[in-house]
Amino acid sequence: MDFCPLWISCKIAFVSTFITFFLGIFAAWGVGKTKKARSLIDAILSLPLVLPPTVAGFILLMIFSKNAGFGSFLSKIGINPIFTWGGGVLAAIVISFPVMYRTSRGAFSQINPEIVAAARTLGMSEFSIFTKIMIPVSLPGLAAAVILSFARAMGEFGATIMIAGNLPGKTQTISVAIYTAMQAGNKALAFKWVAVIFTLSAVILLLMNLFTEGSFERRKAA
Repeated sequence: MDFCPLWISCKIAFVSTFITFFLGIFAAWGVGKTKKARSLIDAILSLPLVLPPTVAGFILLMIFSKNAGFGSFLSKIGINPIFTWGGGVLAAIVISFPVMYRTSRGAFSQINPEIVAAARTLGMSEFSIFTKIMIPVSLPGLAAAVILSFARAMGEFGATIMIAGNLPGKTQTISVAIYTAMQAGNKALAFKWVAVIFTLSAVILLLMNLFTEGSFERRKAA
């Protein structure tokens, strides 16, 4: 059993989650401050959550293909994410971003508005309020968002196979390896990879529950 798909999946998930964390919380903060067209912006940012992943992958393929304007520009400067593990990272970011964004928005919405109002009265800037009050207060929710985004990136298939392809040892993730094994009629290998991803998913969710419940109990005790 070649464990390259596990390594590739973990590498893609870690890199994409790191990027998605910053994109998601800043988007949630920005949309929360927006008064005009908030519903429209929220719908656009959440769109990958309801779109079939293959559709998101197709759109990414059209944008970053060498025949596209932006893809052609990137190709001229030596960047080509198509059929590379970087393409897998790109797919994972797009698919997991709505999870990070919406969970972060939910966490920020639970903050007592009187705390923020008091901070403004004391002369704190909006960015200071965000970094010194909103993020620490919302930490359990943000941690849950990170864990869920990581899990979503680990299990991504549709967009990944569209833009990153299925190159063993290079872009083949666990989900793609399961698909490939079933296509080849190798059910034993497919079951092994299913067991791996099932175990990882269960551990991730357990860690999320332990962290969030522990944080809630500590805050309640305080």
